Amino acid sequence: MSDEVKDAGLVAMISSILGGNKRADSIAPPPLAEVPPIVPADAVEPTSSSDPAAAKAENAPDAAPAATKPVEPPAQIATTRDGKRVLPAEAIADLVLGELRKLENFPSSGVSVTVYGYRHWNAMLTFAPFSTSFQNATRFRQAVPDLVFKLRRFVELEI
Repeated sequence: MSDEVKDAGLVAMISSILGGNKRADSIAPPPLAEVPPIVPADAVEPTSSSDPAAAKAENAPDAAPAATKPVEPPAQIATTRDGKRVLPAEAIADLVLGELRKLENFPSSGVSVTVYGYRHWNAMLTFAPFSTSFQNATRFRQAVPDLVFKLRRFVELEI
């Protein structure tokens, strides 16, 4: 990260602490997609390969115990009466993080999403030091309420 970005972040942080940060309020959150989120499937997908080297690797003694392991059926995703999927907090945090990663300049690491609440669950973003600039962090945090509002239409928090 360049020194200019670090300096700008420090100046913004100091000015926000002292109450002089008027720029952060004027930053508009990025637009979010209107499509429902994609729930990651935990099912094991069979792989087939026509490559003879891959076939030999599957027949190797090291791969034999893995090949004899029975394949478990995919877990059923619970739904509510109104069709919402009931997911644990970790899965919802992954959905929120996945949607945020679609935004421009979103950091690839150093971001933590915490999902909390019950019926009206919410999400909180925390950033590691120097993972993003203050302006970008403010922009991403302002996008979270809209994202959570849209996700609540499709997902409910599991208790």
